[in-house]
Amino acid sequence: MIILLPLRTVSVSNVREHWSARALRAKQHRMVAKVEVVAALKGARSHDQVRTVTLTRLAPRSLDTDNLAASLKAIRDGVADALGVTDGPGGIAWRYQQAKARTYGVRITVE
Repeated sequence: MIILLPLRTVSVSNVREHWSARALRAKQHRMVAKVEVVAALKGARSHDQVRTVTLTRLAPRSLDTDNLAASLKAIRDGVADALGVTDGPGGIAWRYQQAKARTYGVRITVE
């Protein structure tokens, strides 16, 4: 299953902003990811069989690997909330990718 989110992720390690702006963005990203994944899984038989989640950042420019993971952290938390699991080590393998695109977004692939 593939879910597209129209979110612009940023390298939180490199951006200089007030803590409240960062917290608001993280809260919005987490909530959007949770709502969209819950809606997508509504028709699925069972999400207990989910083994791999791939988060792909779509953007004109790429990030290095540590900034890529940091930019997708709130989205990962939202997906974990929707699946009813923790995002730590264990049942689900989390993968990160990025692809060049003209517009920003995030593609979530649930397998």
